[in-house]
Amino acid sequence: MTARAGSAAEDIIQLADRMGREDPYPVLHRMRQASPYVALPGLVVAGTHATCSAVLRDPGMSSERQRATLAPAARGPRTRNFLHLDPPDHTRLRRLVSKVFTPRVVATMEPHIRRTTDDLLTAAAARGSMEVVADLAYPLPLRIICEVLGVPAEDHHLVQHWSARLSEALEPPIPGLVSTTTSTEAARARAGFIAYFQALIADRRRSPRADLVSQLVAVEDASERLDSSDILATCILLINAGHETTVNLIANGVLALLRHPEQLADLRAEPGLAAATVDEVLRYDAPVQITSRVAKHDTRLGAADVRAGDMVVLLLGAANRDPAVYPDPDRFDIRRRSPVPHLAFSAGAHFCLGAGLARLEAQIALSAVAARLREPRLRAGGVSYKPNLSLRGPDVLTVDFDDVLAPGRRDGQEANG
Repeated sequence: MTARAGSAAEDIIQLADRMGREDPYPVLHRMRQASPYVALPGLVVAGTHATCSAVLRDPGMSSERQRATLAPAARGPRTRNFLHLDPPDHTRLRRLVSKVFTPRVVATMEPHIRRTTDDLLTAAAARGSMEVVADLAYPLPLRIICEVLGVPAEDHHLVQHWSARLSEALEPPIPGLVSTTTSTEAARARAGFIAYFQALIADRRRSPRADLVSQLVAVEDASERLDSSDILATCILLINAGHETTVNLIANGVLALLRHPEQLADLRAEPGLAAATVDEVLRYDAPVQITSRVAKHDTRLGAADVRAGDMVVLLLGAANRDPAVYPDPDRFDIRRRSPVPHLAFSAGAHFCLGAGLARLEAQIALSAVAARLREPRLRAGGVSYKPNLSLRGPDVLTVDFDDVLAPGRRDGQEANG
């Protein structure tokens, strides 16, 4: 096996400290070069694009985390999250839920996403600066998914709090990485989510409305239907996993463009680059850095012996910068043309169900920032990161600017006051 430059504990400590969160990629580069390897008994690390892609597509690797020998004991009430299910249950639930996330349905959301984005940027005009996370990256996808689900505006703050607490517990099961306090807070957040959506689902069964919860209640396919537990798990998944990753995607994208002003200028001049910009952000600074699978049986990954029940930690952030796949991988380039897709949305049966919505929201948000902010600049000391390893993104991102142009206008035309 390839010799390690440092121990598994040292690698994780470096990733988890402040400097590691600001720039994890030197450590991820070292871990990718050494991988795949057994980091601890029951824990295998993989970081190359080829290995991560293969594991994500391997039916011999389970998404059911409770199978892992290192799986922590469950705290508080649980739900059947199809993100952590294997076929046939995963296949059935995904097929039923996917009916409300088709490209046609997502496309109908575009006008509302654009209006919401414009409203958020216009609100920033009077302040002369913008804290991107609080003023755009968080409220945009939160408002959209809550409105889609049917969560009233006065309850958005509850959903935001619960979602943030759950995200802090989505870390690889490495002893000592997730504190008891964090696990307890996550359990309380999950209980809050469950109680809230149980009431919302019951209400929609009595009085259906034009929202996603009502559609999920009504979904049927070949005499199958989603029961209350399935709907509950889907609602929590869409808000927590889907919403939080989109927050990070937007914030990471704004930061990357501000740090590469020539790329920002290209996007401003060529709005048609929006889709390519989002894909490059997903590759360059993935909002989901780490995921995992559990081996169903003994196998091998490269030189690493993998036993049944071992957790295989997949370093997606490292795989997306694998020089064997992407030339000059540490360079941010919105004109990059790669025949090999990144793994930011996973791969195989668990490819992100909400990828289309996340892409659309990010394309609209980043295009609007490029088009409407006049002379945007990152404030000195204006960036700090969330304490997560699995989900990567700033918790503060402060941007100053000279002005905010009115929607649909370009530099040289009338601006907002």
